[in-house]
Amino acid sequence: MVSLSTVDYILIALFFSITLSIGIILSKKSGKSSSEFFLSGRTMPWWLLGVSMVATTFSTDTPNLVTDIVRTNGVSGNWVWWAFLITGLLTVFVYAKLWRKSNVNTDIEFYEFRYGGKPATFLRKFRAIYLGVVFNIITMSAVTLAAIKIGGIMLGLEPWQTVVSAGLITVVFSALGGFKGVVYTDFILFFVAMGGAIGAAYYLVNLPEVGGMASLMANENVADKLTILPDFSDANALITLLVIPLAVQWWSSWYPGAEPGGGGYIAQRMLAAKDENHAIGATFFFNIMHYALRPWPWILVALASLVVFPDLASIKEAFPNIADDKLGHDLAYSAMLTKLPSGLLGLVLASLIAAYMSTISTQLNWGSSYIVYDFYKQQINPKASEKRLVAVGRLSTVTLMVCSALLALLLQNALQLFELLLVFGAGTGLIFILRWFWWRINAWSEITAMFASGIISILLKLTPLGDYLFRSQNSVFESYWEYPFVVLVTTAIWLTATFIAKPESKEVLQGFYKKIQPGGPGWAKVIAEADAEGVVLKDSEEAWSVPAGILAMLLGCVLIYSSMFATGYWIYGDYNYAVPITILAIVAAFLLKRTWKKIKSNIL
Repeated sequence: MVSLSTVDYILIALFFSITLSIGIILSKKSGKSSSEFFLSGRTMPWWLLGVSMVATTFSTDTPNLVTDIVRTNGVSGNWVWWAFLITGLLTVFVYAKLWRKSNVNTDIEFYEFRYGGKPATFLRKFRAIYLGVVFNIITMSAVTLAAIKIGGIMLGLEPWQTVVSAGLITVVFSALGGFKGVVYTDFILFFVAMGGAIGAAYYLVNLPEVGGMASLMANENVADKLTILPDFSDANALITLLVIPLAVQWWSSWYPGAEPGGGGYIAQRMLAAKDENHAIGATFFFNIMHYALRPWPWILVALASLVVFPDLASIKEAFPNIADDKLGHDLAYSAMLTKLPSGLLGLVLASLIAAYMSTISTQLNWGSSYIVYDFYKQQINPKASEKRLVAVGRLSTVTLMVCSALLALLLQNALQLFELLLVFGAGTGLIFILRWFWWRINAWSEITAMFASGIISILLKLTPLGDYLFRSQNSVFESYWEYPFVVLVTTAIWLTATFIAKPESKEVLQGFYKKIQPGGPGWAKVIAEADAEGVVLKDSEEAWSVPAGILAMLLGCVLIYSSMFATGYWIYGDYNYAVPITILAIVAAFLLKRTWKKIKSNIL
């Protein structure tokens, strides 16, 4: 537990005042219509949306998660989420413009635009509740759990005290300010959160007991955790930490904020952009900041924590008030923050509050948009006025907050939840990539994949079958095959269902193509049939833009991964690697700029 000074309290109070003021000032305009409340009238510039995306993923559970990963598997363990960069850049250069062209209110509305009939209606309604309520509440509860741990260690607060104090202001400004309030507040939250994270990392690495970067690198508890790539001589670590994430996970799994083909709150921001170019710019800026630069302050604190708190017993000894069911390696991050001095402590606490509020406010507004557009308006009150829709949005915002807070009180650590969500969406991602470019994908493809993935995951996680196949001493397969197994079985099931079920109707397919113009060989049959009927679907004879988009994605991966590596090696002081990798990043940036110009000219 730390003691806050007057300066600390002033910084935190100032931050809260600014945040609430934004929500109150924008409440009138946000309440004018549901489009204003959820999409800010589709007038947002790329830089504001990009910063908002970064701020949203800068949640209180993220540094805890990274700390847990680093302490357990080393820096290279982060490939479990670094691999999602490929997904993110595919969204940037291929799917961002498609989402903006669709002009839907939510990504769930896409289902009745791409598919038809009762299966599409069911899919939209079910996914609205499944993602907007169930998954959303689980995600928010992980963020709130992190806030509980920070409040317990740093301020000695009981879990319920943290939940009430952290959640109350967040839900108030989210319900009042709507999407515009969330995005404007995110802009402030981003700089507060980054300043706090960098300041904390610098101070904690230079603690007397850590001794600065050179001593940290040489410490016996840290030396074997530093490598950015896993040990290639350790087959289990290599396959688990690098091969599976890069070869399978990035395209096959649905995960909040990293959905293959875009989706969730990332899609919400693309749909709110001024135009397609702004949607691309926003998502690209987000991916650079999210993967290349932001993780390193958290990684440094995690490494320093191995010196100060080498194991769980040392954390428990230093903080005996922490309940055993909340004790985990993720606690080490907030444990390190208790060593910050006055002033910086206030800034860091404000940054953690900022991270919490940014993520929760986004999840609340996004989840509420599903409830309003895809459930209430679609299924309950199709003739609801704009005023009624905004009222339902604000009520659902409060309800989601309460439910997630209650669930957070039952959870133990962020990593277990990350792994559960990851496996639950395994095998569904390929559909989200192909549904834009292959006419044969239908509503039953998605329904089957969704249920198959969930059922298989439950069987493996909650029954003896998982132990028998993957996790016992004498299991049939090595443990790292569990995730690919779920992907393989789920994919086989939904592909079978795709060809058994009837294709979508000619009217649905032609309507989708005419509006989106996805192009590619996957629509050749639909175009040929339309041509035979004298129906013109293609707006122009321009070359298909997806190959250029994939090239840009690959160059973007080289740019961002090399920037990430270079940043790490500069920090480590390993200039033999830092210099050539930095040059590689510069070359990739030059080539990407040329490729991006071609993509933009096609859009314009």
